[in-house]
Formats: sequence, C-alpha cells, structure tokens
Amino acid sequence: MTDVVDRQGEGAANKAGPIDAERRRPVPAWIITVASLVTLIGAWEFFGRDVNPVFGSYPTAILEAGIALARSGKLWSALLESLQPFAVGYALAIVVGVPLGLVTGRFRTLEAAIGLYITAGYAMPLVALVPLLVLWLGLGFKVKVAIIFLLSVFPICINTWLGVNAVPKTLIEVGKSFVAPNAVILRRIILPATLPYIMAGIRLAVGRAVVAMVIAEFFTSISGLGAIIITSANNFDTATTFVPIIIIMFMAVALNVLIGAIERRVAPWQAEIAGRDQQ
Repeated sequence: MTDVVDRQGEGAANKAGPIDAERRRPVPAWIITVASLVTLIGAWEFFGRDVNPVFGSYPTAILEAGIALARSGKLWSALLESLQPFAVGYALAIVVGVPLGLVTGRFRTLEAAIGLYITAGYAMPLVALVPLLVLWLGLGFKVKVAIIFLLSVFPICINTWLGVNAVPKTLIEVGKSFVAPNAVILRRIILPATLPYIMAGIRLAVGRAVVAMVIAEFFTSISGLGAIIITSANNFDTATTFVPIIIIMFMAVALNVLIGAIERRVAPWQAEIAGRDQQ
C-alpha cells in the first residue's frame, strides 16, 4: 500500500514539475526594460508639465523641439559634425589601446617601463590639458580627436593589460612546450583569452569618448551638438537643450548594445561560461 502511495506521489510531482518550471520562468529582460522606460517617461511627462519651462521640460515638448531642429537641418549637421571626431578618436583609441595593453601585460620589461605612465594617464584629469592641447593643435578637428582619444584610450589599455595578467599560465606553458614564438602565443593564446576584458574596456571607453566629444565642443570651437546645448541654454530654451543630451545618451546606449553583440559574436564562449545564454 505504501509503495502505491509513493508511486502516486512521484507521478503527481512529475506532472507538477513542468507547471512549476513554467511558473518559475524569469521575465524576459526586454520586457523589464520597456516597462522601466514607460514608467520613467510617463512620470516625467506627468510631473514635468508642472515645472517652470525655464528650469525643466517634459518628453512631448522635447520631442517637438527635436522635430523642429530636424526639419531645420541644424540637428543633422550638428550630429554629423560631432560624430566625425568621435569616430576617428574612438577608433584610434581601440587601435592603440588594445595592442599597447597586450604587450604591456605580456612583457614584464615593458610593464615595468610604461605601466606606471598608463595608470597615471588614466587617473590624471585630462580635461585640465585641454588648454594646452588647444595651443598645440588649434581649435579645429585635430584637437577634438586628441581629446576623445586621450580620454578613451586608457580604459581600453588597462582592461586589456589586466586581461593578459589573468590568462592562466598553463595555457602559455602549453604554447611554449610546442616551441611557439612570442608572436604566435600572443595572437593564438593570449588574445582569445583576453577578448572579454578587451570588450569590457571598449564598452567603458564609449562613455568616456562621448563625454570627451562634448568637452571638446565646449572648450574648443563651439560646434556640433555641444553648440546646440550652449546656444539653447543661453536662450533659456530648456526643451531644445535636452534634445542633443538625449541623442548623446541614446548614442552611448546604442554603441554599448552594438559592442555587446560584437562580443557575443567574437567570444561566444564567454556567454556560455557565465550562463547568460540560458537566461
């Protein structure tokens, strides 16, 4: 009799298992994100209408101001003018930062020679160097590229450097046991193992590069999206001031999503190790 009851209990548990598993299935992340955005925008729209337009604005007014800027053509020309130095400076930061971090972490002599300067460059308030950069490079395109490059290269370099230091020594010893030269070990062993760190550094550098883009437009020739911010703020047009700010925020988020997609493509094993592919 006891065996019959146990078997019935096991059968009920097996039937309830899939149902419980369905109930425990987590809510998709995109639904949480959309709900969060809708809640934030709705609250901002509701409470923002009661704020003095000089001190604040609300989403529909910002949208109207953005449409007016787009129709006039000022938004597109300013966006293009901002994106050009951003793209060049950020690309240069990746091209220089990744190899520099790889060789710094791989060779102890270079690490001892330049590691201190890389760490100091990351911590140094580079905004204070803008007047000096203006003296060297003028007020045009070159100084903007230099500011964006200097603010974004160090996160990439340091994360790559730390990633090289985190590579298990056993992997390197395997390469040495096959008499592989340092260039092959660096390219075939260290680089793939360091890819998650490199992508993390590139993601961190996006935010700094966007900030550098605005700083460059504020402190050099006032142009691009920074010019719209300054001009509209001086005219107490708060709704128009928010337009480039929101565009810059959206650009940073979109770049982060793009970098995440590239990371999943070039380092798919990282998501499997972390278990993110099962969420």
